Amino acid sequence: MSLTRLSALAALMLISGLARAEVHVEGAVEYGVFDGPKADLQAGERVLRRSNEAIQQTDVVPAKLGTKFGMRYQLVGKVADGQPLTLLYLTPGLRTPDGVRHDKFEVTQKLVPGAPQDVMAYEFTESHEVVPGEWRFMVFQGDRLLTQQRFTVR
Repeated sequence: MSLTRLSALAALMLISGLARAEVHVEGAVEYGVFDGPKADLQAGERVLRRSNEAIQQTDVVPAKLGTKFGMRYQLVGKVADGQPLTLLYLTPGLRTPDGVRHDKFEVTQKLVPGAPQDVMAYEFTESHEVVPGEWRFMVFQGDRLLTQQRFTVR
C-alpha cells in the first residue's frame, strides 16, 4: 500500500471517529431517594409522580412500598440513531410470586438527544420487590460503562 493511500486511510479513520463522538456523563450524577408522596401504599398501588422530583442524596434506601430510588445524570454526545443505553439493575435476589429468583433486570433505552437529563430509577410497587441488601445500578452504552451507583436497601 502506498504512503498516500495509508495517509488517506488514516485521515478517514480519524474523521469518522470524530463524527461518532462517544456519549458520556457530564457533571455530577445525582443519586438517592426521590422525593414523592409520603402515603402508606399497599401492594400494587401507585401515585402519579413528576419526572423532575428532588433527590435526597443517600445510598441507604428505606425498604418500603412507594420508595423510588436511583440516579439522574446528563449525557452529552447523544444522537437519535445512536447505540441505545442498557440499564442494568443488579438486585440482592428478588423473587417474583411465581418463585423465580431475579438477580438482575435489564432495560434497553433509546437515546433522546433533546432530553436535558436522563434517569435510572426503581420504585417498590409490590411487596416481593422490597428486598433488603445491596442493589447496584449501572448504565452502559454497548460495552462502555457510563455511570453506576450502589444502594443499600434496609
